[in-house]
Amino acid sequence: MPATSASGEQMASTATSYNPTRDDFAAMLDESFAGGNLQESSVIKGKVVAIEKDMAVIDVGLKTEGRVALREFAGPGRDSELKVGDEVEVFLDRIENALGEAVLSRDKARREESWGKLEKAFNNNEKVFGVIFNQVKGGFTVDLDGAVAFLPRSQVDIRPIRDVAPLMNNSQPFQILKMDRRRGNIVVSRRTVLEETRAEQRQELVQNLEEGQVIDGVVKNITDYGAFVDLGGIDGLLHVTDIAWRRVNHPTEVLTIGQTVKVKIIKINHETHRISLGMKQLLDDPWQGIEAKYPLNARFTGRVTNITDYGAFVELEPGIEGLIHVSEMSWTKKNMHPGKIVSTSQEVEVQVLEVDSVKRRISLGLKQTMRNPWEVFVEKYPVGSTVEGEVKNKTEFGLFLGLDGDVDGMVHLSDLDWKQPGEQVIDNFKKGDMVKAIVLDVDVEKERISLGVKQLEGDPFAEPGDVKKGAIVTCEVLEVKESGIDVQIVGTDFATFIKRSELARDRNDQRSDRFAVGEKVDARVIQFDKKARKVQVSIKALEVAEEKEAIAQYGSSDSGATLGDILGTALKQRDK
Repeated sequence: MPATSASGEQMASTATSYNPTRDDFAAMLDESFAGGNLQESSVIKGKVVAIEKDMAVIDVGLKTEGRVALREFAGPGRDSELKVGDEVEVFLDRIENALGEAVLSRDKARREESWGKLEKAFNNNEKVFGVIFNQVKGGFTVDLDGAVAFLPRSQVDIRPIRDVAPLMNNSQPFQILKMDRRRGNIVVSRRTVLEETRAEQRQELVQNLEEGQVIDGVVKNITDYGAFVDLGGIDGLLHVTDIAWRRVNHPTEVLTIGQTVKVKIIKINHETHRISLGMKQLLDDPWQGIEAKYPLNARFTGRVTNITDYGAFVELEPGIEGLIHVSEMSWTKKNMHPGKIVSTSQEVEVQVLEVDSVKRRISLGLKQTMRNPWEVFVEKYPVGSTVEGEVKNKTEFGLFLGLDGDVDGMVHLSDLDWKQPGEQVIDNFKKGDMVKAIVLDVDVEKERISLGVKQLEGDPFAEPGDVKKGAIVTCEVLEVKESGIDVQIVGTDFATFIKRSELARDRNDQRSDRFAVGEKVDARVIQFDKKARKVQVSIKALEVAEEKEAIAQYGSSDSGATLGDILGTALKQRDK
């Protein structure tokens, strides 16, 4: 009994020593958690134990399971195929929430895993795959297997695209341009991937092309300066000047988008992969033998294709154009814009002035197809003819008159009047006046017509009558000045000026105030120069001559007669 009692006491004592309390269980549970190395904010593995409606129940080895929305196992471009028993990775936010459940997230787990892969790809400059799933301001959002990146609109494609719908929800490669894990920012580019792929394709395609090769292509895009032609994965530029030999103002005159064309490869730049194409090079060059087709001075009819400030281009045949320089457009319209002489699409007759096959230039003349108006004028109005014209302009050296045949003639100041200086007479004319004149000279080469107005009246120097040097004339005083008097020789058109020193023999009588306007006085002609058109008279010279004559006829002062007596006798004799 005692033994039995002792043994029972020992067993009781042992049972008492292994009877754990509630605190002991909590400590043991914490120890088991610690032993499992489960930490918050880390990615752990778990097993799907149940699927309830839209939630997956996942056991991660904690005292309670966690719940994760099924949508977190799906994503842009992929569906959720989760089933009971699947092992998944989740992110442990908290070991236990207020409900006693573990707080898990599949999105965060995928994001953490994705960030690690993305950083490695970014550092190695590798491409990553993602899905464009939403459009935001300035671009799009891309799912990179859990991590969300921003795709700027400028980085979507090589060329601007209007419809991005075909690109949405499709897995495709991207290049990471920038990423900041602390801020959670990732910027990607689809364009960079396309450019790299395109460059590789272009390089491969370019190596299979040769200059001079003729190939079929499809017009892909049209611009003002030409068209881009798809040669089967690589574009070439067909410049507007290489579309046809004739002038093409815009590529749309010949080409349309989608049109299949045969082109010749003119040049290949293997560094930039740029290809220059030509269509006209497949046709015969119309400039071959151009000199024989368009000999000098020959006349042809062409169509005006383009008008510039310096002239007009005329198409003689498809691919052959010549230039009518502004100076060769009209005989008379010198400073007029070509557009006021000819119009686009107008048919005109032209004359070939020069042909340069090397520079591919033909100089044409329009005025040469019409008669020179100066030649026509001189035939109709030879020198000496009387013409009438409108005063077009007044200058410091004369008048310009508009004449028959749309030509101008000039009346020089010296040809306005016989009697008065031209500087004074020109003020009597104004623009618009109709003036008659005599044709003095016509220079066809210099295109000049000289006219004279005063020649309509007789030249007083041509028929001077009794007016000659030494002759005694009667003059009428026209104007009295301090320096002398203006006079008109009576009965003639000669007007002249008697200066003060020629008014009398005696100095005391050399005063202009002795004379009055309208008074008539006798004088002697002391100069008559037809070439210089100058006549001069002198009262003093007449008095001196009369004195000499009187002395010769009626005696000298040595006889005792005074000079006054001799002159008196001479004057009485003259008056008889």
